[in-house]
Formats: sequence, C-alpha cells, structure tokens
Amino acid sequence: MAEIDFITHYDSRSPVSEAYRAIRTNLQFAGAGKQLKTLVFTSAIPGEGKSTTVANLAIAMGQDDKKILLIDCDMRKPVVHRRFGLLNRGLSNCFAEDLPLKEVIQADVFPNLDVVTSGPVPPNPAELLGSKKMEALLQEAAETYDYVFLDMPPVLAVTDAALMSSRVDGTVIILGSGDIGPDEGKQAKSLLEKVHANILGVILNKVPQHHKSGYYYYYYYDENHNKKRKRR
Repeated sequence: MAEIDFITHYDSRSPVSEAYRAIRTNLQFAGAGKQLKTLVFTSAIPGEGKSTTVANLAIAMGQDDKKILLIDCDMRKPVVHRRFGLLNRGLSNCFAEDLPLKEVIQADVFPNLDVVTSGPVPPNPAELLGSKKMEALLQEAAETYDYVFLDMPPVLAVTDAALMSSRVDGTVIILGSGDIGPDEGKQAKSLLEKVHANILGVILNKVPQHHKSGYYYYYYYDENHNKKRKRR
C-alpha cells in the first residue's frame, strides 16, 4: 500500500488533501436537498488517475464520519485490490457463486471505508453489470452505507460506465490534465448524456504543481447543465 496513492490518509494536511476535502463538500451538497448515495466515477481514457482519485475521495469522505463502500466495477482491468493490497475475491464472485454483497466486503480498509474488489475477470462484464443481480447488490449497499462509490472503466473504452450511470444517483468524470484533448472530454460527457446520466461534475487532476490554486479543478453543473468552475 503506497503512501503516495493515499495522500488523504498519510498527509491529510497537504494541499492535495485539502483539494479532496473541497470536492467532498461539493459532492455532499450536489443533490440540492436530496442525498446522492450511489455514485459512478469514470474517466474518458485509461491512465487519467481515476482509481487513485476515487480512493482518496473515499478516504476523505470516511474522515467526515460517513460510512463508505468502494466497489471496483472495472471487471476488465481491475486495480483496486492491488492498490489496497487486498484479496481479489469480490464483485464477480457474487455473480459466479450467487453471493450477497456482504460476503465479499473487506471491512475497515481505512477508517469508515469498506471495499469490494472486482473479483476474477469474467467473460461478460457488461451483462453482469446490467443484470437484476447487480441492481439488487447496489440496493443492498445503498441501504447500509452513506455513500457507495463505483470505480468504473473509462467511458470511451467500453459501455460499462454509461450503463451503470443510468442506474445510479450521479456520475463524476475524472480527466487527467494533459492526458486528453478537449474533444475526448466532450465525447465522454456526450456519451453519458445519451443515457440521461446525472453528471455532477468533472474533476481535472494532474494539474501541474506550480499552479497556485492547487492540484485540482472541479467543474460542476447546475440544474440546466451550465458549466461552472471551482478552483481548488
């Protein structure tokens, strides 16, 4: 478990950790009076720092005394079990062995943070995510936790993130500064809008350290999907 991957835990007073707390606050108030419990996190392409961002945001949520479940829904190229140093018995096992979610939850990985890894890579991830079983697992999680974070594959690579975005309370897009062009970011947003995803905003990470405002930009959308920017 590398300290650099979990800066919100190992260096909670750093500017980056403060940026995560600012994003945490934005998400907590994004529902305009309605709590958003189930959230998809996706990126446009691989390598934008999505899983590290989701993990740190989940840790930051736990530090605010919220009970968090992080589920690795990338059953194609899973990384969460390696990042956290966990046994990879997880989501796909629920389908293969007809298990309830509680059977594969790894508890207290960090304070107030439980994790479900992806499990072994199945032959049909999209079919599993779109199944009634997945709907039941998500409902089970929402009844137990304050927030359920779904770490999804990149939306431009496969359909999984768009599929799940139509079934959850909100979606956050994570983009790596310098990793993609504006067209790819717009295309990712467009694909999610086609499934009527509730896009809560965009986290732009990998912002160069010399930026005085910090490492992260957070874009959010009002009810009319007009883009506003908060710099952190």
